[in-house]
Amino acid sequence: MLLDLHVRDVPTTYGLRRRVEDRLGFALGRFGERVGRVGVLLDDCNGPRGGVDKRCRIVAAVRPVGRLVVEGRGESVAALVDSTADRIGQLARRLLRKRQTARRSRHSPLPIDSPISADGFDSARAANGGAP
Repeated sequence: MLLDLHVRDVPTTYGLRRRVEDRLGFALGRFGERVGRVGVLLDDCNGPRGGVDKRCRIVAAVRPVGRLVVEGRGESVAALVDSTADRIGQLARRLLRKRQTARRSRHSPLPIDSPISADGFDSARAANGGAP
């Protein structure tokens, strides 16, 4: 996972960068090589006015799903980073699981108790002499 962190009007510290790396590593690390570049934007929307004005936007390239985008707003940068990283991890897990389930159902064989016999004919029809 390659991280791009962009910060605007939010005090930047080594601790903030470390927190972003740790939270994203925890949220997306289980997907390993499927996660490519991850971009994080932290900014202060309202400037010095205060209030719910911090924004965290995370964009992650996850193969084979594509580009995932999650955005959140809040007062505390730390809490905002935590919740947004958790949400992108949940989104990636849900989409990858959905894709995996779709692939399995597309290639699944017929159930053993299927009325269609191994030769492809309906066993009920065969018992009736071919009549429907």
